[in-house]
Amino acid sequence: MDGSTAASRVEFQERGSRSDMFAIETSHLTRVFGPLRAVDDLNINVSEGSIFGMLGPNGAGKSTTIKMLTTILSPTSGTASVAGFDIVRQPREVRRSIGYVSQMLSADGMLTGYENLLLFARLYAVPRSQRRQRIMDSLEFMGLIDSAQVLVKNYSGGMIRRLEIAQSMMHRPAVLFLDEPTLGLDPVARHTVWKHLRSLRDEFDTTILMTTHDMEEADELCETVAIMHRGKIAGVGPPEKLKAEIGPAATLEDVFVHYAGTSDEDRASYRSILQTRRTASRLG
Repeated sequence: MDGSTAASRVEFQERGSRSDMFAIETSHLTRVFGPLRAVDDLNINVSEGSIFGMLGPNGAGKSTTIKMLTTILSPTSGTASVAGFDIVRQPREVRRSIGYVSQMLSADGMLTGYENLLLFARLYAVPRSQRRQRIMDSLEFMGLIDSAQVLVKNYSGGMIRRLEIAQSMMHRPAVLFLDEPTLGLDPVARHTVWKHLRSLRDEFDTTILMTTHDMEEADELCETVAIMHRGKIAGVGPPEKLKAEIGPAATLEDVFVHYAGTSDEDRASYRSILQTRRTASRLG
């Protein structure tokens, strides 16, 4: 991707979304920490109701991007809007319009699943008259209705992740941000979370922006992926298109190596890691 292409605005129009309706828009979004440009001139548009994945090695700028889009960090320069609200001028409206699930545990193990959702319903100012029904609907939707009165400390990892997603959706946000949503989960739990994320998109038209290091997850879930490297988007597009550009038998892992490895040494290192993970996966 040449410099002019990388700097141009990328438009995502998946799953029949109207081309003029974007849930997330950034224009030259930049964040600097001293001499480090953690995010460098980021320009993206993400259509409403799509699942968008951000891939990249550690330090590529993914988490910093999410922190700016969720108003945790202010940009050094540039601008962005989320759900139609400017992240700098309208941070309160942005926060009311989003859900955010970080890698950090947000569910209280000493409360039941129901009590955790009740707490979040109060935090999000869900009307008292709607709380119980919304909580029960959320538990049923995420497949947790039978565990509503069980202490969360007794939940499996996959159940906790589904509960955290339910927490973030209590106020019916337009946009959901997920940071490594299935990190550390076993294959069965991962696929269960995937199923529920697809359902959120399909049934509620929720726009999902997620980071992941799991190439299978990105390939299965995301209509579009952006590969970040050193603060910039190095490659972007639907997974099938990106793979076809690399070669007829290319995998998304090969695409990742192509864009995120900038030297022969980097590429050899990435390929070695990916091959080790493939072997481990085959051996169970």
